[in-house]
Amino acid sequence: MPVDFIPQPSTTSSGRGESRKLLTILCPVHNEGNVVPLFFARIHPIMEELSLRYAVHLVFLNNASFDNTCEQIQKIKERWPTTYVVTMSRNVGYHASLECGLRNVTGDLLVFIDVDCEDPPEMILQFVEKHEQGYDIVYGERVDREEIEIIKAVRKIFYRFLHSVADEDIILDMAEFSLFTREVRNAIVNENTSFPFIRASIGRVGFNRAAIPFKRDKRIAGDSHYNLIGMSIFAIAGILSASTLFLRLPIFLLPLWLLTLLGLGVGYVKTHSPWFVLSALILFAAYVGGTLAFTALYVARTYKNGLHRPNAFIDHGRSILPPNKSTEGIAEPSTYSVSE
Repeated sequence: MPVDFIPQPSTTSSGRGESRKLLTILCPVHNEGNVVPLFFARIHPIMEELSLRYAVHLVFLNNASFDNTCEQIQKIKERWPTTYVVTMSRNVGYHASLECGLRNVTGDLLVFIDVDCEDPPEMILQFVEKHEQGYDIVYGERVDREEIEIIKAVRKIFYRFLHSVADEDIILDMAEFSLFTREVRNAIVNENTSFPFIRASIGRVGFNRAAIPFKRDKRIAGDSHYNLIGMSIFAIAGILSASTLFLRLPIFLLPLWLLTLLGLGVGYVKTHSPWFVLSALILFAAYVGGTLAFTALYVARTYKNGLHRPNAFIDHGRSILPPNKSTEGIAEPSTYSVSE
């Protein structure tokens, strides 16, 4: 659905007769009550330095936490008044929470960063510096990380595979740790997909971008919410969101399948062995079954996208929303409430 108007820059008065651009830092959280204070201790001096040139908002995207995350955020608000929290009514997953945040914040510049400090907050200063040189998107390029070698190798293979099969551009070694402009944000939220995959969206929308290489650190506290099953689901969702290869694959494999069947037929005529018939039946079942499975997956995703259901609902009773959240030229539907 098209945006009705192009929003004007969100300048904020400093009280001295001058205006500053608004920089909004978006931080997804789920049961990170013991991590949030440590994260704020790291990012606070960075926000202090940035506030000399920008109005800085700190927005936590609370993915239905049930620990003391909200209480810790409230304590932060006492120290940094422009701290806000967008609480989802249920756990909608990482990428849907990011999308919900984009639909409910303002900002001339927006930054994604996780609170575990695996992506160093200090790099935000470099992001801003690079943006001021003329870039619309600045992102952290993960060249290394504190992780088991086999997992690191699998990650690299996966993202290069995704890059090779994607229908559009996929930025290698990029996650969501990035800074981008309001125009980029508007392009992302206008996708209106039921299966948001933010890093793919950032690559797909284009614009002028720059990478800053870094080594990812260990979590400062707490446990990761990702395990092997979660990473596998994430990988499959990423492929389905970025590529239609597996929908087209049966067509590409059809000549090979027919030649193989022909070879099995010739073998049966010469030997009358039942193994050739059994092999042909197995091959036929695999081809038809795979075709139906992938077709069903893509049809289901198309159906859900066609419903235009919201990906997240906001629990206003547990939220402190930024001002002017509905005036950003966001594609409808923009906000969804469960407590208003």
